[in-house]
Amino acid sequence: MTAATIPTVEISGPPAERGRQYGEAARGKIGAALAYYEEAFGESSGLTWAQVTARAERWLEPVRGYAPELVEEMTGIAEGAGVGLLDVLALNARGEIIYDQTFARMRARADAVADVADDREVTDGCTSFAVLGEASGDGHVYCGQNWDWRAGAADTVLMLRIVQPPHPTVIMQVEAGQIGRQGANSAGIALNANGLGGRFDDTVGLPQTVIRRRVLDSESISEAVDVLCRTRGHIASNALLTCREGFALDLETTPGAHGWLYPDQGLLVHGNHYQTTVPVQLAARYRPESSDSLIRVPRAEAGLRRLREATTPDESRKLIHQAMSDHLGHPEGLCTHPDTRQPPVKWWMTLLSSCVDLTSGDYHVTPGTPCDHEYQHLPWNLYDGPHAPN
Repeated sequence: MTAATIPTVEISGPPAERGRQYGEAARGKIGAALAYYEEAFGESSGLTWAQVTARAERWLEPVRGYAPELVEEMTGIAEGAGVGLLDVLALNARGEIIYDQTFARMRARADAVADVADDREVTDGCTSFAVLGEASGDGHVYCGQNWDWRAGAADTVLMLRIVQPPHPTVIMQVEAGQIGRQGANSAGIALNANGLGGRFDDTVGLPQTVIRRRVLDSESISEAVDVLCRTRGHIASNALLTCREGFALDLETTPGAHGWLYPDQGLLVHGNHYQTTVPVQLAARYRPESSDSLIRVPRAEAGLRRLREATTPDESRKLIHQAMSDHLGHPEGLCTHPDTRQPPVKWWMTLLSSCVDLTSGDYHVTPGTPCDHEYQHLPWNLYDGPHAPN
């Protein structure tokens, strides 16, 4: 085990100002993110970065119409980092651009083999969990996830704290330049998210980073659920919501219908396959894009059930760390490592494992694979900001 640390950035003020602070603080990592995705898009699809940003522009007006202050924040990030607004927008819509480009290539090939083989490029691989009081021996509410994505993005990951009255203060794990991903807020609401995949129609929907930020800006669990039910994402994505009061709900959101799932005896785990119902648009040909998700979910459930044995938060956290370090199916599995049989641009790994104690407000992350890294206790408590639960 190593004691590496993950970079932290704290921003505050009006949207443009906090964006500028973010861009200045993360300038080097934003540059690294742009360089990585320029290389990745070039190798996977032959796109130049100018072509990538041209594709990103289609989301500018939809985002401005839905959340104009988030465009202001992205503009500030661009100014602080010395890059263009469309560069930052491309980092925030990278999953949607990959989705469009991958399925355009598959349509052009009209190849059944490509239909299965290339889908993996589209979906973030993650395993999310919620453990409510009745499933934890210490009575605390826990949530978190293993965030699996491309190994080349590892050096761009940071923890971001956003102080933004009148909205709750938010703590998130993000790729540098992104305005939203996974995290929790000072109202005691957490979001953990997983890609789901599948081809839907070509209507332009909102990027996931924008939707997820809006969820984490919510002051109540009902407001967070409403965001997910009333927005149309461009791609399918799973959202596991947990709140301090001991409630959890999983929503499999798609550009079409949503499915939902509740905890079983206080435990809820979700991976990258549809666990409620397969959307009608996919039913005839559906196969899980991340096949190892079928292994990860029951393995995480088995490991997390042991939390009933814990009597203190320290014991609970150790058991969560142990559960999320599982290697069945190595190199893929709950704790994912690069498959060196593949070219480096296709390497995947667990970039970060998170464990949030929503009862106490303590936020822990591993800066890399959990099997190799101890949990790092962040310098902020969730409830240091406004809107903290009584």
